[in-house]
Amino acid sequence: MAKADEDKTRGRALAEPAPHLAALSEKARDYARNARSENTQRAYDADWRHFASWLRRQGLDPLPPDPQTVGLYLAACVEGGPGRPPLSVSSLERRLSGICWRYRQLGRLLDTGDPHIATVLAGIRRAHGRPPVQKEAIFADELLAMLAVLDNDLRGLRDKAILAIGFAGGLRRSEIVGLDCGPEQTDDGTGWIEIVGADQNGGGLLLTLNGKTGWREVEIGRGSSSLTCPVAMLETWLKLGRITRGPVFRPLARKNGGVSAERLSDKHVARLVQKCALAAGLRGDLPEGERRRAFSGHSLRAGLASSAQIEEGHVQRHLGHASAEMTRRYQRKRDRFKVNLTKAAGL
Repeated sequence: MAKADEDKTRGRALAEPAPHLAALSEKARDYARNARSENTQRAYDADWRHFASWLRRQGLDPLPPDPQTVGLYLAACVEGGPGRPPLSVSSLERRLSGICWRYRQLGRLLDTGDPHIATVLAGIRRAHGRPPVQKEAIFADELLAMLAVLDNDLRGLRDKAILAIGFAGGLRRSEIVGLDCGPEQTDDGTGWIEIVGADQNGGGLLLTLNGKTGWREVEIGRGSSSLTCPVAMLETWLKLGRITRGPVFRPLARKNGGVSAERLSDKHVARLVQKCALAAGLRGDLPEGERRRAFSGHSLRAGLASSAQIEEGHVQRHLGHASAEMTRRYQRKRDRFKVNLTKAAGL
């Protein structure tokens, strides 16, 4: 009897981890969630909710992961239905990544190399694949036109700094709004700024960023004029906004125009780029709906990569691209028809 009681006690100990292990387990889960950016995490959560909802409607269970069921789900997503537009191939692949990620969090493995998933996905790519649609790149002269449509009030000065820093730094919109005035000032910051004096090659702005490919430093030199200098625009915003600590870019109160202590949403960057691009008349040859869809926060990042006549490796480091091929995508667009092989061949 004593032996049985001892076994039960040992079993409870194994089933109920010690308090310090439970705390470590919770911390480990937090770190696992932080392995993905907040935007990616939100997208993955939405992917799983959609998948789980579809399973419920079909009377199916998510566990254990079944490749045949996933194949059916992929086919349903790409076909669409009443009130459900079909997913693009790239969105479908992202959704599959989100589902796989959630299964890993549940301690289960969904093998995307399983023949049932792989062949269905290959067939979908063949039938529905399209070349990737890239957002329009914004070039320096276009950026100046966009800056000109903004007012010189506090809101306009903030937005000018956002556009100029985003372009000159080749930053993602999440990197722009994730900036703090210094290191370790907020829990949700993803980088910080340091204004460097003129004694170092004219000085400028040094950004330390924790992006998709890890930590990197981005240097933004001073411009040729205070009217076009990203660093001067940022200094003006910080001074007039009385910001010395915490998030660099913040919302303004609608009633009194006061500067909030909160961080600006990255969605503001996308809306700002679209609004200013339309107001400045960019791509006026397109209908307004297409013009609006042509520009996003990524247009600033693409603009620097496409316009700067700099050595490829430097651009890659500046933008934080994981591979040189990603950098070349932008530069190939910039260099189209620069070399005319038709003429070179004698035609």
